[in-house]
Amino acid sequence: MKRLIEIRSYKLKAGEAVAFHDAVLHTVMPMLREAMDVVAHGPSAHEPDTYYLVRAYADLADLEAQQAAFYGADAWRQGPRESIVSRIESYLNTVLWLSSEAVEDMRRQNAA
Repeated sequence: MKRLIEIRSYKLKAGEAVAFHDAVLHTVMPMLREAMDVVAHGPSAHEPDTYYLVRAYADLADLEAQQAAFYGADAWRQGPRESIVSRIESYLNTVLWLSSEAVEDMRRQNAA
């Protein structure tokens, strides 16, 4: 079975990486893990002010539905949204298909 993988790469504002990671770990990640399949996340190894988030979906419609539900919910909008968004300079999404085995390997190789 194949999965649609979304890789979101964040360019953070200078000096915000530690606070961003802390907010993600303690506030956002528990919410995200309840709502969708988070494969991997964390600071990027190549540049100090970058961060990545990898999520898996059944297809593009599933991605759109899950993200609309999560990002449209009051729990996000009235919760940690501002503490996250205020630290982001820009972000880029890329989607690609991977086998379930490749997704699980990515999960294992990038476990925090």
